[in-house]
Amino acid sequence: MTVDIDNKATGPAGTPPAGPEAIKAIPVRHYGRYVTAVVAIALLGGVVYAFSQGDINWGAIPDYFFDNRVLEGVGNTLLLTVLSMVIGIVGGIMLAVMRLSHNPVTSSIAWFYIWFFRGTPVLVQLIVWFNLGLVFEYINLGPFYRDEWSDFMTPLLTVLLGLGLNEAAYMAEICRAGLLAVDEGQTEAAHALGMSHAKTLRRIVIPQAMRVIVPPTGNEVINMLKTTSLVSVVQYSELFRVAQDIGQTSGAPAEMLFLAAAWYLLLTSVFSVGQYYLERYYARGSSRSLPPTPMQKIKANLLSLGRPKGGMA
Repeated sequence: MTVDIDNKATGPAGTPPAGPEAIKAIPVRHYGRYVTAVVAIALLGGVVYAFSQGDINWGAIPDYFFDNRVLEGVGNTLLLTVLSMVIGIVGGIMLAVMRLSHNPVTSSIAWFYIWFFRGTPVLVQLIVWFNLGLVFEYINLGPFYRDEWSDFMTPLLTVLLGLGLNEAAYMAEICRAGLLAVDEGQTEAAHALGMSHAKTLRRIVIPQAMRVIVPPTGNEVINMLKTTSLVSVVQYSELFRVAQDIGQTSGAPAEMLFLAAAWYLLLTSVFSVGQYYLERYYARGSSRSLPPTPMQKIKANLLSLGRPKGGMA
């Protein structure tokens, strides 16, 4: 045994000194998390128990869940969502370009449109479209088409105009934010290469703006899916109206409302998954490592369960 000048034991002569003792890390216990989890589970259990003891015939929900009338209502809801969003997205892109135009007339028209449709409730807009026959008795397009307004403005057309034109105002602001997020140097470089303004938008600006536009657009799609429940006021047969009609004839109105809520939750969940993968696709150029997909997370969690602590499986 030898001792160095610092009086530290270095072991037998000629052998290297022993390494430092391994640090034993003790994880910090977060007792507040445990208390919060217990309280949350208790509250959830209380809500579930209260609903289970209520005067609700839960068996009626699976009996009508795949009823032909319900499935037709679901199909109409999806149709309205897709068509209204197509109108909203196309109109929103046009309005955003007009809003950013240097022409004061074009910019003012776009501003007024956005101001008007964002400032009035969509339910009011639906009813106004449905009752415009009080103002326009006939619709006359010359030799192409002429008919009474009440016959022309069908419930489907009313819904598409009410939802689509209203959505265009919101999509215009989303698209404008995405276009403004692209650095101006990109546009200047494209113009220096001789590209026209329209080609610069199509080839350079819009593809880069999609990373900013896609996430809020996904939220708008989900919101549109739920907003379609308002169209029952114009006699269009979508999911919510079908559920109401079945509830009145079957004597289970509350149960059919829960059925409609279950369908809305199912559809929004599917749309949310699609939104996640779409956002992941457009994030490829801006993120070094893409976030794991839901399946990758599940696979990683399952593999971690089979690994011993402190080592590899």
